[in-house]
Amino acid sequence: METDAYENLAQHLDKLPGGFPPSDSGVELRLLKRLFTPEEAELAVHLTLDREEAKTIAERAGLDLAQAEQMLKEMARKGLIFSIEPEGGPALYQAVPWMFGIYEFQVNNLDEGFVQDFSEYNRTRGKVSRPQRIPQLRTIPVRRSIEPHLETLPYERAEELVKGQEKFAVAPCICRREKRIMGTGCDAPKETCLMFGDWADYYVRNGLGRYIDQAEVLEILTEADKANLVLQPSNSKDIALMCCCCGCCCAVLTRIKLHPRPSEVVSSPFMARHEPEACDGCGVCVDRCQMEALTLGDDRVVLNSDRCIGCGLCVSTCPTGSLTLVRKPGSEQIKVPSSIDATWRELSQVWEKRE
Repeated sequence: METDAYENLAQHLDKLPGGFPPSDSGVELRLLKRLFTPEEAELAVHLTLDREEAKTIAERAGLDLAQAEQMLKEMARKGLIFSIEPEGGPALYQAVPWMFGIYEFQVNNLDEGFVQDFSEYNRTRGKVSRPQRIPQLRTIPVRRSIEPHLETLPYERAEELVKGQEKFAVAPCICRREKRIMGTGCDAPKETCLMFGDWADYYVRNGLGRYIDQAEVLEILTEADKANLVLQPSNSKDIALMCCCCGCCCAVLTRIKLHPRPSEVVSSPFMARHEPEACDGCGVCVDRCQMEALTLGDDRVVLNSDRCIGCGLCVSTCPTGSLTLVRKPGSEQIKVPSSIDATWRELSQVWEKRE
């Protein structure tokens, strides 16, 4: 039955990193029906987080190879799965989570109906037991907040991450596009989602973004700092993507913001330190902070360390130097896997064991 295909797909996605828990209203099935045909839904459950040839997936799904190849290519074009097309070799296909994955790949397909369904899903979906210690994204500081004496590793510095890549692409932020359709949001730059390597190829090949050079990437990061945007690369040493996020639109930051202690649920090696006696109470940092970790009282800023995610936005524009970044103790730092695929594999193992 058609309904069974979508229910099976929903259960399959719920086993992937980030999950896809059922909602009170069943709107998650409506979302899937907007994106997948029944035949695509039946095939999608046979993809895994390993990158595989169409032949392997066709055998698993019991389909003719030519039929499977055609469907997989179309599903990748529609942003329902991930693919790479290496030169001189066969295309490889991979399942992707609902977020970060299928949802973000719909950046050019948003309409009012999809946005309304997605909003309803976020309001009504069931409570999910958070897989601890392995977020899909992490937070790194803006470069102007890193002082020379502060010991940092290459994968903790945005510029070093960028210089380690050879291929770059940029795409519009789907979160800010969604909020604009809803009549809310902010005036932050729209084209700020950065992709690297195979992900850059995927985005350009499927019309989701455009290739850029390293210099433009660095320009985007500079503008992101000016616009008070938090840098969130994939939680991997070899990054696949980097988002520049605001606290009013970003689906990740808005959820983190609801937590009473955001510092405990982000993957970030740093936190802000404040010296009140040096503060002149200008309030610039209060406006910059996306987690409401800073407030102004008695003509001086007050820092709530439990809400700090170590993005460095407050530090980079502090005129008195009363705010600095310090490294968290090792016991408080969350693991950074080697690649996005490694992150997903570790997350999926934890996710399947959730209560």
